[in-house]
Amino acid sequence: MNEQRRQILEMLAEGKITAAEAERLMDALDRERPESPPAGEARPKTRPKYLRVVVDSADDSGGDGSARINVRVPLQLLRAGVRLTSLIPPQALAHVNAELGKSGVPIDLTQLKPEHIEELVEQLDDLTVDVDQPDTKVKVFCE
Repeated sequence: MNEQRRQILEMLAEGKITAAEAERLMDALDRERPESPPAGEARPKTRPKYLRVVVDSADDSGGDGSARINVRVPLQLLRAGVRLTSLIPPQALAHVNAELGKSGVPIDLTQLKPEHIEELVEQLDDLTVDVDQPDTKVKVFCE
């Protein structure tokens, strides 16, 4: 919270201003334009919103040419999915974990927590995977 907002809230708490006056002051602060950073200063990186997977493949089977797959998954969907796992009953989680293990995905959904996803999303920020083969190109990145 910036200093000006804190001062407004303190004045409100001390009874020096009314709630309506505090609201007007807060609105005035919102209308002020933020100062632009100096030209030499780097702007902070924006958080990625999507995980993108792009596959370009040439068709060697004599078909119509090539295929292009472009999947853009909102990272918010990933976050929501993790929160939804807390709603799954423990018996069902045990069954899901067992089935995932049989399929070769050794993951324990009971250990998946929202704070872990935030760490993962932060690490994905710098992720770029390129796979180049003679007839196929795969790219995985965040944007």
